[in-house]
This record gives sequence, structure tokens and C-alpha cells, in this order.
Amino acid sequence: MPKMTVVNRSGEESTIEVEDGLTVMEAIRDNGFDELLALCGGCCSCATCHVYVDPAFAEKLPAISEDEDDLLESSDHRTGQSRLSCQLPLTADLDGLKITISPED
Repeated sequence: MPKMTVVNRSGEESTIEVEDGLTVMEAIRDNGFDELLALCGGCCSCATCHVYVDPAFAEKLPAISEDEDDLLESSDHRTGQSRLSCQLPLTADLDGLKITISPED
């Protein structure tokens, strides 16, 4: 099982074990991080699962889609590390991934 470190909005870090096949959003939600709203449930239609991905993992992630890019454009907190966590499937290649939950828009 891959491990992932989640940094919440208060800056507290937690390392969780994640089942293969889940998305980053599902792993965060299923491990009790209430700050990540994920209102659309992973349909890539709301941007309430916005996270920042550690730059060391950027090349291991799937390319950002046009829909994801458009949704992130609506965020006041978008950075070069911004992604929608519902669009990031967790695989063994992402073991050790560190993400930070973005501020709420």
C-alpha cells in the first residue's frame, strides 16, 4: 500500500496508508480530513478538492486535463503545484506523495 503525507490547513502533517486504485481525494476523504469538501464526489466539476502537490512528484502525475485546468482557474489560491485531488489516481509510483490541502475559496 502506498503511503501519502497530507498537510492540513493548520500545517499539521499526517501520513496515511492508501489502497491502490483510490484517488488522492478518496484517500483524504476516507481518512477523516474534513477540510477537503469534494462536493462533486470526484466528477471534476467543482474544484473543492484543490490540493498542492509536492513538486518532486509532478512528473509522476497524469497531465492536467482541460477541464481540471479550467476549474483551477477559478481559484484565488492556484499555484504551479495546484491539482484537483479527484484527478490523481494513487499508484505504487506515488508512494511517499506529499500533498497540502489548499485554502478554501
